[in-house]
Amino acid sequence: MPAGLLLISVDMTVLYTALPTLTTELGADASQKLWIINAYPLVMAGLLLGAGTLGDRVGHRRMFLAGLVVFGTASAIAASAPNPAALIAARALLAVGAAAMMPATLSLIRVTFTDERERNIAIGVWGSMAVAGSALGPIVGGLLLEHFWWGSVFLINVPVVVVALVAAVLLAPGGSGHADRPWDAVASAQVMAGLVGLVYAIKEAARPDREPTHLAIALVVAAIGLTLFARRQRRQEDPLLDFRLLRDRRIVSGVLAAGLAMFANAGIQLVLTQRLQLVAGWSPLESGLLVAAFAGGALPAGVVAGGLVHRLGPAPLIVGGLAANAAGTLLTLLLTPGVVPFVDIHPDHMAWTIPGMLVAGVGMGLAMTAASASIMGNAPAHRAGMAASVEEVSYELGSLTGVAILGSVLTSLYTATVQLPAGVDESAADSLDAGLAAAGGLPADQAAGLLDAAHAAFDHGYTTTLLIATVALALGSALAARLAARHNGVRQDQPTQVTEPAA
Repeated sequence: MPAGLLLISVDMTVLYTALPTLTTELGADASQKLWIINAYPLVMAGLLLGAGTLGDRVGHRRMFLAGLVVFGTASAIAASAPNPAALIAARALLAVGAAAMMPATLSLIRVTFTDERERNIAIGVWGSMAVAGSALGPIVGGLLLEHFWWGSVFLINVPVVVVALVAAVLLAPGGSGHADRPWDAVASAQVMAGLVGLVYAIKEAARPDREPTHLAIALVVAAIGLTLFARRQRRQEDPLLDFRLLRDRRIVSGVLAAGLAMFANAGIQLVLTQRLQLVAGWSPLESGLLVAAFAGGALPAGVVAGGLVHRLGPAPLIVGGLAANAAGTLLTLLLTPGVVPFVDIHPDHMAWTIPGMLVAGVGMGLAMTAASASIMGNAPAHRAGMAASVEEVSYELGSLTGVAILGSVLTSLYTATVQLPAGVDESAADSLDAGLAAAGGLPADQAAGLLDAAHAAFDHGYTTTLLIATVALALGSALAARLAARHNGVRQDQPTQVTEPAA
């Protein structure tokens, strides 16, 4: 299970450092760049809810093994993709495998560990593995690109899948699930259409060159899909999503915390790795190593939170974690060379951002572990797959909207504010990649002027995106505190009462 979770998490971020190289090699434009990243969480978000509940029926071990096979096959296809469209399709197939695996990794913890203290520690280790994978992604991508072609960032998954398959067969807990429990394929299709339509609408709305027709169609699909899904669930004796789970403020607080933390940190890592390479001139490996400072704070914090949550409860850790994440994000911005006028740091000294990333990582580790404990600890065991899916949908929606919104804000502000020197082709305003490419064919003085203008415009967008992330995390901390205050009269050790179906 840890190897499978590591694979899923690494693949979420492995392209952050590989994206500039991949863009050049495949000739991807700005829209295709975002789709190469977004196809993975987009498809996964649509499939997770149905996959988790299907795991409750057929057994989470079986779902995990099937997901590994699909993931390994898709990795081999992605490594040999001849163009951006083929790579986007392969990333979508990767998401199918990941969606089958991810609920199983958390559900097996909920089912295996009946003691609350042991379960919280196990969840802390689970959260730390997820954070480690996210941090390793940029490092793995950078290291491979130092020596191999871009496809190696996907091909490396294949031997890991083989090892994980053997380990899962030998070590993962068995169990055939509840074969008598129906699985609603129609509802799965409805919620997938609704979620995919929703995230596509968010992505389209964030684009500077949005298509109103596409946005309207996506919103209609989302509204129809989610409305039909909700109506169908109310009529089912054994629904795909029991909405009574969401009546518990402890579960809602965990879902919001997980989504907000992923929104902020996915966007931060994306824009930071782009700045390190495109503005500071760092290599992919150097960029990945620096961004790994997030994990340096998150890994120990996640494990410690797993031990503390039994004593303190999840709420204080969620509130404090999100607040620390916000403070670390703001500190990262303030310590970025050349961005804040009154902070005098040499432009090459990007390592000054490490303290901010460490603080942000500590906050993320605390919040993510506490959020998982709040969700899984307050859901009944027979709804483990359902609860895990709800949590992981919040992960993927948070990650996708973070990349889509913050990435689009960055691109939009660059295009809107860049001051191109006279005689430079207008295409240089599309993105910083395009500006750097255009500078390569200009005389030295004109190229220098374009680079200065491009870097200044990019930094304007960089500053805005980190401020948006800071505000989102601070508001999330305040909202979590408010939900906790409203729940003070309810005992914290009592799970949500959802009746076990008759055998």
